[in-house]
Order: sequence, then C-alpha cells, then structure tokens
Amino acid sequence: MKILLTAVNAKYIHSNLGIYSLKAYADQVLGLGEAGGRHERAENRGTGTGAMDPAKPSIELAEYTINHQLDQILQDIFRREPDVIAFSCYIWNIEYIRYLIADLGKILPDVPIWLGGPEVSFDAAKVLGELPEATGVMKGEGEETFAQLAGYYVDKLCKKGTDSGKILPDGQAGLENIPGLAFRLPDGSLADTGVRRAMDMSRIPFPYKHMDIKDLEHRIIYYESSRGCPFSCSYCLSSIDKSVRFRSLELVLDELAYFLEAGVPQVKFVDRTFNCNKKHAMAIWRFIQSHDNGVTNFHFEIAADLLDQEEIELLGQMRPGLVQLEIGVQSTNPDTLKAIHRKTDIAEIRRITGTINQAHNVHQHLDLIAGLPNENLESFRHSFNQVYSMEPEQLQLGFLKVLKGSYMEEMALTYGLCYSSRPPYEVLSTRWLSYRDILELKGVEDMTEVYYNSRQFVHTLSGLAAEYGSPYEMFLDMAAYYRENNLTGISHSRIARYEILYSIIARRRDAGLDASVMERFRDLLMYDLYLRENVKSRPSFARDQSPYKQAARQFFQREEESPHYLMDYEGYDSRQMSKMAHIEAMGDGTLVLFDYRHRDPLTYNARAVRIG
Repeated sequence: MKILLTAVNAKYIHSNLGIYSLKAYADQVLGLGEAGGRHERAENRGTGTGAMDPAKPSIELAEYTINHQLDQILQDIFRREPDVIAFSCYIWNIEYIRYLIADLGKILPDVPIWLGGPEVSFDAAKVLGELPEATGVMKGEGEETFAQLAGYYVDKLCKKGTDSGKILPDGQAGLENIPGLAFRLPDGSLADTGVRRAMDMSRIPFPYKHMDIKDLEHRIIYYESSRGCPFSCSYCLSSIDKSVRFRSLELVLDELAYFLEAGVPQVKFVDRTFNCNKKHAMAIWRFIQSHDNGVTNFHFEIAADLLDQEEIELLGQMRPGLVQLEIGVQSTNPDTLKAIHRKTDIAEIRRITGTINQAHNVHQHLDLIAGLPNENLESFRHSFNQVYSMEPEQLQLGFLKVLKGSYMEEMALTYGLCYSSRPPYEVLSTRWLSYRDILELKGVEDMTEVYYNSRQFVHTLSGLAAEYGSPYEMFLDMAAYYRENNLTGISHSRIARYEILYSIIARRRDAGLDASVMERFRDLLMYDLYLRENVKSRPSFARDQSPYKQAARQFFQREEESPHYLMDYEGYDSRQMSKMAHIEAMGDGTLVLFDYRHRDPLTYNARAVRIG
C-alpha cells in the first residue's frame, strides 16, 4: 500500500519542507521508518534513499515544478501506482493541481485524493464543491492530521487495524474521528471535523534525517525552528496563529550541525519572525558562527527594530556571507502601518540596517509591498526612496496578495481592494491606487530587479539617482525607455543591459546632460562591468584601449619590486596575469587594475586599484 505525498514547486531550486515534515512524522508514528522513505523528483528519477519493500505500507515523496508539462506529471503519478494521493497546495501551484486532480479522477477513479496547505485550508467546502474528484481536505497544521489519515488508510487497505488504529482517538479508525478534516460522505454531503490544536514542534522528527542530502545539493534547504508570529499583519496568514512555538534548541542545533557537516550551500529559515525570542536567536547565531564551515549560508526573516546592541554586535562578527537577513519594511507610511496592524519603528530600522551595513559582512534584503491601505502613488514613491536610501543588497518590491483566510480579505470591500480572481490573487487596484498606478509600479519593480538587485550597476546607479533627483524617478524613466523601445519581456544579455543603460543616460544628454558628466557615466559603467568579471566582449560605448596597451603590458612585466596587491601574481607571465586581472583606462587616462584573485567576500567583486 502506497501513499504519495506530492508537491509542485515554483522553481527547481526550491524544496518542499511541508511534505518532508509530514512524511517524517507519519513514518515515525506508523512505524514505517526508512523502508518507506523513498524520495524522488521527476528530474532525478531512480535516486531514492532506500529500497522499497512492496509488502510493507509506504509513504513516498514526489516533487515536480510548475515548469513541468502537466501530462508529464500525470504520467509519472500514474506509473507510481499510488493507493492514496495527497497534494501540498499553495498560491503558486493550485491551478496546476486543479488540472491534475481532474485528470487523475479519470485515470485513477478509485484512488482517494487529499489536499492540504494554506490555499485550501480556509475554504475547504468551496474547494471540494469545485473539485468533485477530490476526497477531502486536511486543514491547517498537517503532521498529526496526515499521520492519522495515513493510519486510517493503512487500516482500511492493509487490514491491520490493531497495528495502526492505535494512533486514532479512542482507538476508532474512522475519518470522523480525525480532527482537522473536511471530506465527502457517501451521500455526497460534506463532513467537517473542526480545527486541530497546534502541536509541540519538538515531536516532529528531523525532516531530512532519512533523505539523501545529495538529492538537494542544487536547491535551497528550508528549515523551521518556530511556528506562528507575535505580530498581526493583516495581509499575512501567520496572524491567524498568534502563539509562537519553538522547537527544542537541543534539536535545532543538532540538525543545523547536520547541514554544516553536509556542506549544503544555503539553509533558509522559514520562521516568520526569527528574532522574536532573543535567547533562541542568539543561541542559533552563536552556533552557526562557531561551527562555520566556510560554505553554508543561513537566511533569516527578522524584525530589524527588535535587534538590540548585543545581537547587532554578534552579527557584526560573522564571516562575510554567512548570514542573510530579510527585513519586511512593507511601507514607511505611518497610516498604512497602523491599518495593517504592523508595529514598526522606521527610524530604528534605518539606524540598525545602517549599523549592520557598516560591518560589510551581512546581506540585507528589505521588502516593500505595493497595494496596502492608505498608500497612494506619492506615498509609495516616498516609501521606495526611503528604503532605497538604507542601501540594502536587495530591495524586493512585491505586490499585495489577498490570501484566503487573511484579515485583508475581510477588509477588501472597505479598502476598495480589487484583486485578480486567479492565484496568486494579486492586487489590481485600491481606493488609493488605480490600475494605471499599479502598472507604473510594475515597471519600477522590473527595473529595480534588473539594475539594482543584480548588483552589477552599483556605482553607475549611485551617480545616476542623483541626476534624476530620486531613485524612484530613475527607475521610472528606465521603465519608460524599455516600454517605448519594446525591450520589456526580453531576456537580455549582461552586455546588452549595459548598452541599454548607456542609451538611457545618453537620452538625458540629449535633454541637456553635460558632456563631461556623460563621460563620467561611461567610466562608471565600465568600472561596474569589470568589477564582476573579466569580460571579453566589450560594449559599443567602451573606450578604445589601444593607446594604453603598452602601459598595461609594461605594468605586468615590470621587474622592480611589485606593489603589495600584485604579490600573489609573482611567477606568472603577462599572458597568464591578463586572465587573472584586467587594466582599464578611464577618460582622464587613469588606469584601474581589476584584480580577480582578490574578491570582496560579501559582493564577490574584484579588488579595484588605481595604478596610474
């Protein structure tokens, strides 16, 4: 008997912690252990973590992505011959799953199909009404509910009630006795067993214990050390569960040691506000600092204004790149923050992020949400410019998604909130923003992602924003240029992005930009270009370097004592050195050496030195 836990991820690099956790807990409760622990992906078929025993009940994992052809997923599920199928449902995959369920009901009509996850938990009756092929919905937190549901099917299909029925309340092996379910009765009506109480997180086995970590080596590892959130942000489902529960620190540190020993590239904590408990956060940060393997990076979502001096000092001692911090600013408008029930001290966030920036060792990702109440276009421009001035490594401009079950959904009529009827239910307009305004913000978002978040144009953008008067106006003009020249939606090469930005700046020259300023931007663009890599293809606006080739060659061939920044190049001939370094002549004849053997440990940019 086989139960198939199925996930359709947004990207290949993602992994699905939810189904890993459900399987780990159910295996432990039902006594299935490793024998039932095969994990396969459509891209990596046949690399399971253990041989299957066909005579023993098992829970298998199947992961796909939304980039798969639906027919490919359908075929794979059919060939696995499941006796029960369970889908993990989110806003990014629910449409794919709807189509899959409709066809699975035709080719596997006798196989029960269950749904779980945030996209189906809060309107189970409606979901079952729209999907007649679905058997039922697991609502809310899933580990205990799924374990009991799996036990029900082991009883029913394997006729071993005395073995697995013990996990059901009062020893009754029936769906009506499993809290947290909504399902169809034989007469077609729906039954609902209510809401299950939140469980002790320390009872959940380590989700990755029986998985081959090599199967995940090219993907992000997700991990949780707490559930719930102390805040009540109206757009977030975490506001429904205001109680925060923590996994035992002893377990957490042991599990983090497993990741460190395996040398995984990144562990992303999914805790909603990681630092809401200082003792918990400090213990974890101290552990990863003292056990740093030089490879693994840890990502945390935090409330920056909760950090105190001790925490800031500890973060300042981390290896560059060891820690990433995601900070949800969302808006700097006090009326907006009040309306969404978000207690945020913007001045304190500015002070703390600035202090962290000074240490130059922690990536900071700051988030804004467009479409929130009381924020019109002028207000959002102000929020954008304020957050931009905090100089984060990433500025994520997102758009409000009206999630099922959230307070924002309840307030949609009051806010004049118009949003897409299809997942991810993204805002289209509000009382304060028209759809035309939303389109303006979409253009700014695209340009911010391409030119700011890529970190390939740092020095150019710094100078250019001053010419426009504000970063928002700069990105708005970029978006207009892309739209007017039909450049939007095209996958441009890196060199092409530089060519386009040069053209945008040149357009300002036509409008009166001083010629000497234009030459300065030519230098800045070339400086940014070579900081990242020693490119062989040069943009059309690049200066002719022929007059400076002899000076560059002589510099690499000099026989006198080398300056300290070239000591590591001793023993290499000029041809070899030219591959490891690049010399670029600027407009005033100054030569800049880009040293690729010495890179910034946080940005990975080459060391740049003026040599004459």
